[in-house]
Amino acid sequence: MVTTPLTYIHGVPVYRRVIRRLPANGRLAPRAKALRKAGILSEILFWKQVHKGRFHGIDFDRQRVIGNYIVDF
Repeated sequence: MVTTPLTYIHGVPVYRRVIRRLPANGRLAPRAKALRKAGILSEILFWKQVHKGRFHGIDFDRQRVIGNYIVDF
């Protein structure tokens, strides 16, 4: 299987990787949602620039629950 890079950033190929299902602590979901809604100005401005593939076509997630942690990526 040959994969085509999604984009290049400074000459480095970036490939799409799909992660189907990660372990998550369901009790943290309401907290993650509250964090998404209560972002500080700098965070809101940052996510506005990178959401929906606006940064080199790469998709990012905000406050996603993985295991017992809430992460941004």
